[in-house]
Amino acid sequence: MKVRFTGLLYGWIAILTLMILASFILSLLLRFTSLGASTITHSTTIISLLAFLSGGTFAGIKTGEKGWLVGLLTSIGFSTFVFMYQYLGLQQPFSASQFVYHGAFLLAGMLGGIIGVNLSQKKE
Repeated sequence: MKVRFTGLLYGWIAILTLMILASFILSLLLRFTSLGASTITHSTTIISLLAFLSGGTFAGIKTGEKGWLVGLLTSIGFSTFVFMYQYLGLQQPFSASQFVYHGAFLLAGMLGGIIGVNLSQKKE
């Protein structure tokens, strides 16, 4: 149980770090280039999918077992955090399109967890 929670924590930190770094880079691109907000929309979706894939991979590497479950829990935990921030902090509920995006994020996290377990060096 302790190893699984540590893996989840590593996954959440990886997702949060990648999201903050990507937000910083995208904001610089918006400020100092002629890129518009419509161009950035597709980029943020791809970056978010890659962040969830990476977070699931880190969690899978750390736990070394049940990659799909660890990736799913990592994604659910981060999506719950986003939902709580949006609902409690901004008083805005999830829209239908956000549920679709977060469903894709769940799948990316699960795939990342499976990849991470297969990359881990733990022996039976």
